[in-house]
Amino acid sequence: MAEQRGDERDTGDIGGGGQDAGESRRSGVRAEEARAWEDLVATARRTVAEGLVVGTSGNVSVRVGDTVLVTPSGVPYDRLAPDDVTGVDLDGRQVLGTLVPTSELPMHLAVYRTTGVRAVVHTHAVHATAVSTLVSELPLIHYMAAALGGPVRVAPYATYGSDELAENMLHALADRSGCLLRNHGTITHGATLDQAYDRTAQLEWMCRLWLTATSVPGLSPSLLSTDQLAEVQDRLRGYGQRG
Repeated sequence: MAEQRGDERDTGDIGGGGQDAGESRRSGVRAEEARAWEDLVATARRTVAEGLVVGTSGNVSVRVGDTVLVTPSGVPYDRLAPDDVTGVDLDGRQVLGTLVPTSELPMHLAVYRTTGVRAVVHTHAVHATAVSTLVSELPLIHYMAAALGGPVRVAPYATYGSDELAENMLHALADRSGCLLRNHGTITHGATLDQAYDRTAQLEWMCRLWLTATSVPGLSPSLLSTDQLAEVQDRLRGYGQRG
């Protein structure tokens, strides 16, 4: 597949014309991929700027066709440049760039293989990570849980970067667009990078809200019922502007 896509590029693409198809694919970036990489880097930098990630502790990916562009391992986001495009196919084989992809690649690929989403955001957001150590499911503290598909589950702990973690995550994500990872952080997905990021930010906010409400001595927060949440889910289907 990589070889076929390499042959299809026009003369405006970056890459050597004298290379064979496989080499050309590894060194060349299509215009669509270049744009997606720019958006990915901007989203990754936003996770740091808005306090969802410290250093390089999270990762972001976006799917373009059968290629998954992903943040590289251990590289500060403010140092990423257009030439640092890092991409793999759905089997994890690197097809773009030379930087090593994120160690959490198994989680990202598991999401793309099992859903039709186009973007994934993983963070170590502090409030969400704190909640992941306390409960097996985020209590229904706010109706915006409906925007993530329902009550947000916590995936059991497994070593980072492992297939076990990816499998635990998939179970927690069933019929959901986000979940918590025990003693680890968050993962959300969406049709776009903006949507995946917004879901991450919303999840962190709900976790912060729950921790704040439960910190008041002698009082317990009121929680929504599943019926109340279902009503919100129905309303959200018609939410927003209609073109």
